Amino acid sequence: MRLAKTEYERFLALLEGLAPQDWSKPTGCPGWDVRAMAAHLLGMAEMSASMREGMRQVKLAQARGGVLVDALTALQVEERAGMSPAQIVARYAEVTPRAVKARRRTPWFARRHKMPTTETVNGREEAWTLGFVTDVIMTRDPWMHRTDIAKATGAPMVLTADHDGVLVDDVVHEWAERHGRPFTLHLTGPAGGTWGSDGPKLEFDAVEFCRALSGRGTAPLDTEVPF
Repeated sequence: MRLAKTEYERFLALLEGLAPQDWSKPTGCPGWDVRAMAAHLLGMAEMSASMREGMRQVKLAQARGGVLVDALTALQVEERAGMSPAQIVARYAEVTPRAVKARRRTPWFARRHKMPTTETVNGREEAWTLGFVTDVIMTRDPWMHRTDIAKATGAPMVLTADHDGVLVDDVVHEWAERHGRPFTLHLTGPAGGTWGSDGPKLEFDAVEFCRALSGRGTAPLDTEVPF
């Protein structure tokens, strides 16, 4: 939750620093400009902050049919289509502290429950626990979208070893566990480091490595990691 709090704060600072013309710039996510992406992140934060709101969003998304995560994110963007950038920023600042508190209060027995739908990763269906979503995915998601907006607008992305480096390290370990092969990986930049001591020698920028694993490039060793 320390990482979650910091990531919410950094995403908010990024939004606060955008120029008016930045909000209409296209991102790497098809169909989403910066404003739509921010609306999605606001919807996710509101979902995290309130169990009632989360259940409402999921119920409406399920009624749409298709892939749940796609229906959910589309709903979040559509419901906030009338909000101005200033309103999105103000609401994000208001709701994210409550999102951290609510995520922190999720009891251990609830964290062990399986999510109602599966997710497809590397061509296989996976059943995630609520804990994995709450503790991991809900922090990786704004982090990855922070890279999207920084890339779309040219805004600087704040990176530090004690925050981004921890997130990247977790991603590397999951990636290694998923492919199960020897490797030597060197990631550059403030969030980087070196892992492994055998196998193919790989070197990337730390942010670009994670973007590739998320599907925004060719995943090293053909192994993706969910964000």
